[in-house]
Amino acid sequence: MKEREREQRKQDKLNQNPPTGGFCDILGYMFQQENRLRKERDFNLVMKHGYWQNGLLLDIKTLELAKNQKFFPKKEDPETFSTQLKLAISVGLKFHKSAVVRNRVRRQIREVLRLLIKDGKIKNGYYILVVGKKAVLDKVYADISQEIKVLLSRAKVLK
Repeated sequence: MKEREREQRKQDKLNQNPPTGGFCDILGYMFQQENRLRKERDFNLVMKHGYWQNGLLLDIKTLELAKNQKFFPKKEDPETFSTQLKLAISVGLKFHKSAVVRNRVRRQIREVLRLLIKDGKIKNGYYILVVGKKAVLDKVYADISQEIKVLLSRAKVLK
């Protein structure tokens, strides 16, 4: 009897206040699956053959895929491989000791990039790695957004 009452109370609370902050809410902030730079071979490709653009708050390393076709994996179709856009964000332990602070910076950078992709302002055919610097800690979202746009335009990635 008591278990049924507890379950009923839980159900009533859920109906009054639906849960937030779960997986469904996170999906809005994540990159699309095809826009995530994940594989080690892709990171190695960017690190070895990419070009740095340095700013006050962030560094960006970009790799134009069309110019590096000899390094494409043999299993992939070269035409589709050269038209993809993949991004990664790196904010390491040297940046800040607290994971909460590092994750906040990652979320802000990810949101700027997600909106640029959504608006179609970033060209396809690039691998982009964004690396945070300590100077970004005390900056607001608008400053981070402006820095990313300047660095991407300097790298000739913006349309």
